[in-house]
Amino acid sequence: MQVETDEPEVIERVAALDVSKAEVVCCARVPGPAGRRMQEVRTVSTMTAALLALGDWLAALGVTRVVMEATSDYWRAPFYLLEDRFETWLVNAHDVKHLPGRPKTDRLDAVWLAKVAERQMLRPSFVPPPAIRELRDLTRYRVDLLAVRTAEKQRVEKLLEDALIKLSVVVSDLFGVSGRAMMAALIAGERDPAVLAALACGSMRAKTPRLTEALTGRFTEHHAFLLTQMLGRVDAANADIATVQARIEAQIGELASAVVRLDAIPGVGPVAAQMILAEIGTDMGRFPTPAHLASWARFAPRVAESAGRPKGNSGTGHGNRYLARVVGEAAVSAGRTDTFLGERYRRIARRRGKKRAIVAVGRSILVIIWALLSDTDAQFVDLGSDYYTRRINPERKIRNHVRELNALGYTVTLNPAA
Repeated sequence: MQVETDEPEVIERVAALDVSKAEVVCCARVPGPAGRRMQEVRTVSTMTAALLALGDWLAALGVTRVVMEATSDYWRAPFYLLEDRFETWLVNAHDVKHLPGRPKTDRLDAVWLAKVAERQMLRPSFVPPPAIRELRDLTRYRVDLLAVRTAEKQRVEKLLEDALIKLSVVVSDLFGVSGRAMMAALIAGERDPAVLAALACGSMRAKTPRLTEALTGRFTEHHAFLLTQMLGRVDAANADIATVQARIEAQIGELASAVVRLDAIPGVGPVAAQMILAEIGTDMGRFPTPAHLASWARFAPRVAESAGRPKGNSGTGHGNRYLARVVGEAAVSAGRTDTFLGERYRRIARRRGKKRAIVAVGRSILVIIWALLSDTDAQFVDLGSDYYTRRINPERKIRNHVRELNALGYTVTLNPAA
């Protein structure tokens, strides 16, 4: 039994912000006469000058901690302007639920948030330092550019289908050397399937008969115009991705050694390592244990129990989608390797399915990342794909088999092999 007798320490001078796009409602609570608490509420604009004046007012009151909810992206302006002057906390809106029966206004929300904050009933969300935030902006923009390029490539494939050109059925990469050469010839006015198929390069030449059949369609000037625009957008996206990637590599700076160490993990390449560092940073002091990091990344099942029984869905929930994507892709890539993580993926996939295997291996990758970033001298050492086999005790395995046969009604006599 755990008995807690101490009252939570009250933060004497605290402020809470209810942030919207155009306005910020601030409630400041400070000590008053006769041991009472005094509060004052102000509404200011989200413009830089107004927020700086708000910071001056809070400093004059002696406020030590400023708390605000993570409301869309509107929290960024007040947080960035106040973080150098106060202990600034960004809290999850889920932790400050609106109570049923209580009127809901921006003013009352700010007052309620201040009262909860002064009793230390909140925990801060992870906000990386400015250098990591800049790197995060770059890596996330690179992901968005990849999505734009993928969408445009899908439009190209749909356009070719509309023109009865079944090139994607034969060619695995529509935008490889052979595919781009054939599409360029179509735009230039070539319509002879045999001539188009002859543009195949390398191993694609063996598929010339099928290519000739696939390139027999009704490609018109209308399709040529649209295809020209789409390919131009694909090329522009490729150029933008290369430019952003060059900027990332130039800005990685002191994190280069961390990228190299994370690159040693199966399934994690240099680009994935850059994205992971941009999302979680390198200071593992924000995550006391590997379990904290896995929980923050939502690579651990939620615990919801009532009356001794699981309640509701025990899935992982929704976390950082950029981190979830790169860790999930790393887990799938690791599953194809002849390593400990690869064997772990295959064992779990056989019993529980691929989705659970991705979560389990992704959690293992995060645990490894936490260990490597917590100790700069640590190096990754693979346990080997035969790790589970080496752990098996032969004597115990023999006893289990004999016990099972005895339960089926057999008498077993064991003789060692010559």
